[in-house]
Amino acid sequence: MPAKTKLIGPGGQLYGEPQPSSDEASFRVNNTSSAYYGSPYYLLHKDQVLPIPPPRAGAALQLKLDDFVGPQMIAAIQSAGKIVFHSVGDTGAAKVDPQQTVATALANQASVADAMVRDLAGPNSPAFFFHLGDVVYHFGEAQYYYDQFYEPYRLYDRPIFAIPGNHDGSVFGPTSSAPQNPTLQAFLDNFCATSAGPSPDAGGMVRTAMTQPGVYFTLDAPFVSIIGLYSNVLEGPGVISSQKGAFPTVSDVQLGFLQSELLRLKPLRQAGQRAVIVALHHPPLSVDANHGGSTGSQQDLDTVFQAVGLWPDMVLSGHAHLYQRFTQRVNNHRQQIPYLVSGSGGFAASPPQENVGPAPITVGNDTMEIDPIIKFGYLTITCDGRTLTATFNSPADNGTVAVLDTVSVNLKNGLACDHHSRPAQSRSHKKQNFPRKNQVCFTAESAEQEGKKATEVAGQEF
Repeated sequence: MPAKTKLIGPGGQLYGEPQPSSDEASFRVNNTSSAYYGSPYYLLHKDQVLPIPPPRAGAALQLKLDDFVGPQMIAAIQSAGKIVFHSVGDTGAAKVDPQQTVATALANQASVADAMVRDLAGPNSPAFFFHLGDVVYHFGEAQYYYDQFYEPYRLYDRPIFAIPGNHDGSVFGPTSSAPQNPTLQAFLDNFCATSAGPSPDAGGMVRTAMTQPGVYFTLDAPFVSIIGLYSNVLEGPGVISSQKGAFPTVSDVQLGFLQSELLRLKPLRQAGQRAVIVALHHPPLSVDANHGGSTGSQQDLDTVFQAVGLWPDMVLSGHAHLYQRFTQRVNNHRQQIPYLVSGSGGFAASPPQENVGPAPITVGNDTMEIDPIIKFGYLTITCDGRTLTATFNSPADNGTVAVLDTVSVNLKNGLACDHHSRPAQSRSHKKQNFPRKNQVCFTAESAEQEGKKATEVAGQEF
């Protein structure tokens, strides 16, 4: 891969290594974090949500892309009349087991990361990468950030923004009474630092720590704003609020933040100046076997959208290790919102639960538009102020990518349309016995049911 000029942010931020190098073939630190599944603290607290760390004192909850890429790139975006960016979650190369070697795990993540790097040299170069969570596995320990984040993206010459996933916030400890480290500490150190200096976890890589205000924030860029939320530490469901007391150690601060941001963006959206995207790690809608959708989070989102009178143009999630696309129809079906699940960024590409399909399947106002795609890949999202388009790309042979799905939203009338879907013969999972449509459920147990099973950690200190 040829060397090229590396982007330096206006605040001295560094992103890509000055010279290309080969992908790593082994972990610098042996990834044994799965052993902590047997730790006393994890065994006692694995079904408990954790409080949300507050934003950094005095930091604005809105980020401007200008402050990370500088005026030259912003001018280029404006001149082109559109912005392009990447998004995917669940990237950390940590799935090592009797069926998968270290080399295979590293190669899976590298295949996606390297394809994204190649995009940077193309005619429509992405301006940034918005990570959908689970940067590292299986627990959010600082010692794994080099192997699972800094090294794989060493040539990704753009800022990487991120919301944390459940594994980024999961903690463990040598005793049952207290975790070894506070939840999300390593994520905060690497993505929410007070200044854009070297990270102690970068292992000598030049990429500087990001200066996001906290685990929830809005990124304002030309043509688009992305509201990122944190959906906590459970394997399922996602939790973004107290859900009316079901999770008393989680405040409703994110709902207030979401409402205030939608109110701020509503005039701009109505004036046709930008699209609005909401991102959270746990998918509100999913048919994955181990990572089902989150009814409570979906109800929270819908309540706020209804109260403000503004629905987003797209909702992005990870967590389920595959690609899925749903459509939610609102405003008496006058608006169609794509819900995209893109969680096969490197950790795994796993098939969904049995007894689902074939698409399309409609349950209530929600439609599963295509059969789930069980391949490693990532999203490329483009917005020109008139249309918001997302494509799911999967690494292919000879350094190419296969475009397996594309959906666009007309920002004037709120309607979505397909451009390209995966052909039937390219399916990678076995034929299933499909149920009747009215037997399908896209979401996990209700917030009330999950609340009865989960006991929160009280008095957690940060």
